[in-house]
Amino acid sequence: MSCAARAAVRSLWRLRAGTLRPLTAYGRRIGVRFYSSGMTLDNVNRAAVDRIIRVDHAGEYGANRIYAGQMAVLGRTSVGPVIQKMWDQEKDHLKKFNELMVAFRVRPTILMPFWNVVGFALGAGTALLGKEGAMACTVAVEESIAHHYNNQIRTLMEKDPEKYEELLQVIRKFRDEELEHHDIGLEHDAQLVSIAQASCLKAASTETSG
Repeated sequence: MSCAARAAVRSLWRLRAGTLRPLTAYGRRIGVRFYSSGMTLDNVNRAAVDRIIRVDHAGEYGANRIYAGQMAVLGRTSVGPVIQKMWDQEKDHLKKFNELMVAFRVRPTILMPFWNVVGFALGAGTALLGKEGAMACTVAVEESIAHHYNNQIRTLMEKDPEKYEELLQVIRKFRDEELEHHDIGLEHDAQLVSIAQASCLKAASTETSG
């Protein structure tokens, strides 16, 4: 992959903390309780929870668009079912964060349409390099997402692990599945991408996620 991907990934991950816009669907007060925990709309650290949910919603949306782009190019190839399986998990992740956005009245980033285009372009562009290019993209992006999830887990553990237990369970589960995607990419020849190309993508992912 050329280093043009670096700018694309940078744009994608900057959107995770992008500008917000209000949505009328979130305008009413909703009493929410997370199963057996003490996590409610009123007693959580709203700033921390809002940022976590907003960032993760944006990241999972971007991941969905990347896999959509990869499937558009490689869907009918031998690696298509592998990409589809990972994409299906990302759809579940996005669905969950859509629910949490409504439940905790979190406003999404304003740049979602841009994310839509750039995510798809990144997925399709790397897939045009072949299976190895798509899997190298998966490895770099999933490693970055998992790192971000780990930071969130540490933040919630420091605040109140009992109160945030259900949210911690969601994040841990999704983190583990992202790491599975990372390993799947390695199993499907991501390492065969040239050192220069892989280093470029890895640098872009590291820089923009943290």
